[in-house]
Amino acid sequence: MKILFLLLSASLLSGAPKLSLTWEKNWLAIHGDHLPGPMRVHYLEAYCRANSHTTDWSKHTVVGHGTKLVSAAKDGSRIELSCVLKDGVTVKHLITATDDKIDFRLTAHNPTNKRSEAQWAQPCVRVGVFTGTGSDKTRDAYAYVKKSFLFLDGKQAMMPTRDWATQARYVPGQVWAAPGVKRADVNPRPLHKDVPDNGLIGCYSADGKMLFATAWEPYQELFQGVGRCLHSDFRLGGLEPGETLRIRGKIYLVENDLEALLERYRKDFPKHEKLHGGKADE
Repeated sequence: MKILFLLLSASLLSGAPKLSLTWEKNWLAIHGDHLPGPMRVHYLEAYCRANSHTTDWSKHTVVGHGTKLVSAAKDGSRIELSCVLKDGVTVKHLITATDDKIDFRLTAHNPTNKRSEAQWAQPCVRVGVFTGTGSDKTRDAYAYVKKSFLFLDGKQAMMPTRDWATQARYVPGQVWAAPGVKRADVNPRPLHKDVPDNGLIGCYSADGKMLFATAWEPYQELFQGVGRCLHSDFRLGGLEPGETLRIRGKIYLVENDLEALLERYRKDFPKHEKLHGGKADE
């Protein structure tokens, strides 16, 4: 008993932050005593069609889907969800929480005899509370942009970046198409002229002590949105009849150490280096 007590005490004294999850009515919440408040993710906001950059969002782009909770661990460490798209595609989601990251493992399957129209999907991460620029702090819905970043020109680029686009069907916002993705097949917000150096997008906490970042594989785009949000939107690519696709993603909530974050990202997504042509990201 004494040994057990010592082990438990050591665990408590280590101060390792612990993240946990809840999901209700298409909203995933990430909880942690070390966070400034729950981080909410519109999960999932939408599954989307191709030819989306210049077309009507509601009338054309959104495929339509329903999501239900399959199971949830009592300690908040794991959630399973199931999506059914209106074209018949099914997507199973296994979401797990650890001390400083959320892991997403998805299995998309087309059981129909027709090719799916779903090209990509949007996990919309709301970062207003995390950055200290939520609606309770400021009326400026874009104050968080100055705390946000991605990677261009071989280094971290704070937003708004150089060559910030301002014209599109819907404004404001900013989209960066992933390598190999048709520029007609992304969000109908202003589209940056360049492809990012890697697939990571993130921001700084209000006190500057933490970093949020997210990445997915395969991914369609990086996106700075209009709901105090940042996206790495995953790619489906239009599943053929009977086709199954594995998709994975990460949300990092880590100490403010950019090099350590980049190292973890490279290990978690080794295929991204080839995808981006071996571009530098530091």
